[in-house]
Amino acid sequence: MTTTGDTITTVRQKLVLVLLLGSQFMIAVDFSILNVALPVVGEGLGFSLSGLQWIATSFALAAAGFTLLLGRIGDLFGRKRLFIGGMALLGLSSALGGLATSPEVLLTARVLQGLATAAVTPAGLALLTTAFREGPLRDRALGLNGALMSAGFTTGAILGGLLTELLSWRWAFLINVPVAAAVVALAPTLLTESRIVCKHRLDLPGAVTVTGGLLALVHGLTRAGESGWSDPLTLGALLTGGGLLVAFWFVEQRSPAPLVPVRIMRRRSVVWGNTAGLVAFATETSLVFLMTLYLQEVLGYSALSTGLAFGVLGVGTVVGGVLGGRAVSRFGGRATILGGGVVQAAATVSLVALGTSGGWLYLLLAATFVGGVGNMLLIVGFMVTATSGVADSEQGLATGLATMTQQVGITLGIPVMSAIVAAARTGGHGGLGDPQGVLSGVSVAVAVNSGLVLAASLLVAHRLGGDRGKGPAHSVV
Repeated sequence: MTTTGDTITTVRQKLVLVLLLGSQFMIAVDFSILNVALPVVGEGLGFSLSGLQWIATSFALAAAGFTLLLGRIGDLFGRKRLFIGGMALLGLSSALGGLATSPEVLLTARVLQGLATAAVTPAGLALLTTAFREGPLRDRALGLNGALMSAGFTTGAILGGLLTELLSWRWAFLINVPVAAAVVALAPTLLTESRIVCKHRLDLPGAVTVTGGLLALVHGLTRAGESGWSDPLTLGALLTGGGLLVAFWFVEQRSPAPLVPVRIMRRRSVVWGNTAGLVAFATETSLVFLMTLYLQEVLGYSALSTGLAFGVLGVGTVVGGVLGGRAVSRFGGRATILGGGVVQAAATVSLVALGTSGGWLYLLLAATFVGGVGNMLLIVGFMVTATSGVADSEQGLATGLATMTQQVGITLGIPVMSAIVAAARTGGHGGLGDPQGVLSGVSVAVAVNSGLVLAASLLVAHRLGGDRGKGPAHSVV
């Protein structure tokens, strides 16, 4: 794709941008579209209460566990092929989920949707970053991508509630089918295949250790939210995941064709950019969880009304995404990460003031809007920083790392904040069904959430030093 300056010059280029951004938006919607519909789905298919959480967990396990592996496969064997194949799988698995008549079939569909997400997200991002040179145009494209992905997460909650209430929960799956079919039909003509970068065989020891480690880690994090951090199976999964990821590091140092070359993990921009992204996604998605608790258990809102309330957050993320690319181009990744983190932290900490009357809704709406702008500045800064200074031949790897960071962050945040809420409620003698107890737990978790954002943004800005997020590829931690 050719461009002039920082302007897209042809209709075809605009169609490519719409195709890739629309696909990423659709993937983001899938992360949250079933959240408000889980009780209805469980009742319709006969899920047990303990089994209901696996509708979300099975998707998260596959999406996070296989992202890095599939991102590298795209580097080696073609990102366009992986992207189209992933979209086809997404359409077929969505049809399977929409037609499911048993829990087993639905969970199979969710695993396949997660695998499709693990293929499409890094492949789509790599196609996007290799289509535009580093500079204002790529920054703006990544800003729009970040805005649409964050807005998609919010839109999914709203759309899931609307489809479930007006039609059926099955449409939360089936709505993907025509969109995926359109992408599969258009992509072969519009997209240009990235060349195969080498003929090496895939690093199987690295693939096994990193995929197993991520699966165990995500499973342990998810189980922690259900059974607590002291549960033996939770601890076992977390220790296994950590051990396998340590083993992966040593495997990669000795591999002739590593899945993740150690040199890329020595780049300051990659390490600290992804650190910012991990905190950005962990804190904002968990804040949505905390505000869901507040709206439903303290103010008594319905699931649909709760989803609609987060529409303001979605608007804030779109605004932040539009501003983010320009901010990076003008001030650099480091300053954008710092500024976005400070804005998000300040907006979040104001939510500690929330009370039990409905009038506090206005504070929630204002704070989530401003916080959404700050969070998206942080995310755009992360995406540009983590993928800058990386050769085109390794963009699938860089975007795979960034996508893995995003998905682990989404999975990590809610269990951590859930545990804080539970501990604070116990300390404050607030039990289930006690609005004041819920509010006390949410307030403590909100304060911790804000503190994490502020501390992480200050640390990352310090470690990046004078680097504008576009430093040389040889820069090290």
